Order: sequence, then C-alpha cells, then structure tokens
Amino acid sequence: MRAEAGRSRGGTTRRGALFGGLCLCCLPTLGRSAEGFALQEVGTGIFVRRGPDAEATPENNDAIANIGFVVGERSVLVTESGGSLADGAWLRAEIRKRTEKPISHVMLTHVHPDHCFGAAAFAEDKPVYVGHHALRAALDARGEYYRGRLAEILGADRAGSVVYPTLEVADGADIDLGGRVLHVTAHGVAHTNCDLSMRDSASGILFPADLLFVTRIPSLDGSLVGWLKEADALRALGATKAVPGHGPTLVDFAPAMDDLTRYLSTLRDETRKAVAADVSIEKAIQTVGRAERDRWVLFDTYHGRNVTQAFKELEWE
Repeated sequence: MRAEAGRSRGGTTRRGALFGGLCLCCLPTLGRSAEGFALQEVGTGIFVRRGPDAEATPENNDAIANIGFVVGERSVLVTESGGSLADGAWLRAEIRKRTEKPISHVMLTHVHPDHCFGAAAFAEDKPVYVGHHALRAALDARGEYYRGRLAEILGADRAGSVVYPTLEVADGADIDLGGRVLHVTAHGVAHTNCDLSMRDSASGILFPADLLFVTRIPSLDGSLVGWLKEADALRALGATKAVPGHGPTLVDFAPAMDDLTRYLSTLRDETRKAVAADVSIEKAIQTVGRAERDRWVLFDTYHGRNVTQAFKELEWE
C-alpha cells in the first residue's frame, strides 16, 4: 500500500492514549470540518464520503468514517450515520440535495462512535435503525462514555447521543429499497463483537464497514482470530468492489483484503511466537509486527494497542 500524498506513515499523535482501555479507533477525528468534504457516486445511486486519516481537533465533527447512502426506487438507506450529530446532519442535508425519497433505514454497523453517533440526526425520518444483535449491550457498556468524550472534544451540541437499533440482526436480513435489495450479515466477534456487513444486489458492491481498513491501520477491538475468520467469510461472497470503513471510497476488494489479512496474520503469528518465548507484553509491543510500520497511516498510535489485545487473546490459547 502506498501512502497518501502529503501523509506520513506510522505517525504518533497526541490523542493516541486519550481513550484508554477502549478502542483507539473509536474517537479519531480530522483537521477540517465536514463541510469541506464531497460525496462521490461510486455506483448508480450509491454515494460515499471519504473520512480522512487524521486526529482530533475541536473544530471537526469526528467525520473520520466513510459514510454515505444508497438510493432505491422507493427509499434511501444510510450506510453509516457519521461520527457526531453534526456529521449526521451534514449527511442528511446532502441526501436531501439529491433526493426527496424517504430515509427508511440507517445502518449502525458497530459500536464505535465514528460510525454511529450521527444516528440521532435522522430521528425525524423515523427510520429503521439496523444493528447487530449484540450492539445494544455494547452501547449500554460504552455509549455514555463515548458520548461524554465526544462532548469534551466537539461540544455537547455537536456530539450526538446513543441511538439503539430497532432491527437487531442475529444472522442475516434483507432490506428492500425498491429495485435493489441490501443483504445484511451479522458477523462473529472480529473488529468488534457487533460487526455488520452489507452487500447491494443491484451493483454487487460490498460494504464491510470496519471489517476492512485501507490505508489506515486496522484497530483490533474484538478477536484477532475471529477477524481472520470473518475475512474469509467476506471473501466467500465473491464481491469484486467494496466500500471500506476507512480508506478510499471504493476499492478492489481482493487486494485490499489481502493487505488487511497480511497485517492481522503477522500480528497473530508474531504474537504467538512472543507468547511461546515467554516475552513480556511490554517487549512484544516493541517487537511484534514492526515490518508493517511503513505500510499504514497512524501505525505508532494504534499498533501497540493491537499487540496488547492480541497478546491477551493468544496467551490463553
């Protein structure tokens, strides 16, 4: 993978340790406001905004994730709601510039705020909020903490609030927008314990959310072994194009997933070796996976936590 123009790889940031024991990808933000972004039409009726790889400032709206919407003959589905109430409001306004069709569904692909704290901006549309069957419990455990941290950074009026799913997907579900059906899959513990993916029947495009990171280093908040298993499940769907949770708005799926699984496999294999050699977790953080450093943005900020998560999982195999 190549670095973005003007973006260094592996950079350490001052916000790196701010969010402590919870996922370090949970509250990243960017150095410019959402108003500077543009939606790209990556397929007929599919609009996506890229969230840049950058860190928190009071001036931004936590608009890091790739968010967008899908337009059917009858209604609209929001693929990701955004990282704050302000970000969600921006997205809703962009939808209304393009269509007056009702917003019938809002995806809550997992618990992390950059993907779900814009949900309240769509409340007046009375959509079906679609989430993993484990999302409610995850929001109960973390939601108020996330809301408080967002309020500290963005201000309470822009932060957003916890919104629970009204459709809880235990295995799979089909959402018919008219002329196109979105096939939703609930995954096992992977990036988090409540990951959803979605595939559009009309275009064949896969929306793996944060089960696929491109450019930005993956963030492990669930199970390393489980993530590799779910990566295989996604590959089995046969998609050629995908909208990742972070990275370019549309990518060739196979090579992008190869990059992700190379990193995760390296993390798994080298952590197992460290555990077998009775290496301390502190030393493992300094040695495991270092060959990956120049391949990912924000490596120094998040990789150490990934090693810690992997170590805790694999030392009891």
